[in-house]
Amino acid sequence: MGRAAGRDARRAAAGTLAFVESPVQLLNVLEWAHHEQAADLTVAVLAPHDPMTRGQLRRMAELARDEGFSVRWEEARGGAGAPLRTVGGLTPRLRRAGRVVIGDPFSRYVQLLLALTRARDLVVVDDGTATMEFITQLANGERLVRWHRHGGGRGPRDVLFAPFSAAARRRLTPAPEGGHRTVGLFTAMPVEPPPGIRVLSNEFAWTRRRFGPPRLTRGADIVGTCLVETGVVDPDRYLEAVTSLARAHGATRYFAHRREATAKLRRVAAETGLEVVRPDLPLELIARRGPVGRLVLSFPSTVVHTLPLALAGTGVGVAVCDIDPSWLTSKASPRAEGFLSGVTGTARGVRRLPATPPGEGDTVARNP
Repeated sequence: MGRAAGRDARRAAAGTLAFVESPVQLLNVLEWAHHEQAADLTVAVLAPHDPMTRGQLRRMAELARDEGFSVRWEEARGGAGAPLRTVGGLTPRLRRAGRVVIGDPFSRYVQLLLALTRARDLVVVDDGTATMEFITQLANGERLVRWHRHGGGRGPRDVLFAPFSAAARRRLTPAPEGGHRTVGLFTAMPVEPPPGIRVLSNEFAWTRRRFGPPRLTRGADIVGTCLVETGVVDPDRYLEAVTSLARAHGATRYFAHRREATAKLRRVAAETGLEVVRPDLPLELIARRGPVGRLVLSFPSTVVHTLPLALAGTGVGVAVCDIDPSWLTSKASPRAEGFLSGVTGTARGVRRLPATPPGEGDTVARNP
């Protein structure tokens, strides 16, 4: 057995440990495991507070167990002592793992755990469009900061965790040729990673095997976004845009993002007449399971990249509506406009719609 083959065998024997904090991350871990035919996989769910996210994560955890994988549910944010208990409980498994898979390199929790691992094989799976920003920052040697963070992430907590962030960036930077550490990226996003990163394409093969094909409805569906909740888009402008989209395309349902506020969703239902649906699984699985509209409308988000893959061959069309700069709030990051435009412009297999759809209300959304 050659040296490289022996190293791979030792890593496989040590097993794989994955850290996830969102349903999409867990979905993409399952897609990665299907692609790589991974067997000895343990998924550690670092549970958040948000009830909708927790609910979707529990459903995804059931699917992971159905696939034969071990799942550890960690109340990682359940009080002051929770981080210490979580890290302490995971450290022995983390030390033994030959490969570590992560879904969010921006997560402080994940950055802390990366500092403790001895694994020489690291894999990053998609956490949505954040992957695009992560790769750009890694290639440019920049600090790992989420694109929508105003002020560049220099608050007291950022300063406190800066050493862990720097260490994580170093761990996620490929070793020089001939080194013993490898970094992989499993993604559906259009990215240009720095040299040395092994890129695997996520075609949503597990999703297409496990669900569907869906039954198609006559109307269109709108996919919600949390751009209002993150302070990027003005709520009134957003409601006006959703109303215009619904009128222009005959939409009947609005699939809420798991982080959308209840009060905002009440406004969506009352002001647009759309049926608001709160999915219990990531939208890729909901759409594949069906029923789903023949046209799915979205603002710039992960789904404009993932839904065309998950729904390939079903006859469902995906369209993305641009974000007009006038919709952005004064609190929006200076990078917001360029990043959102990039998300839209790089989407493959989708229709691109103007920021203000034609029809009644198209002039309202441009009012200052």
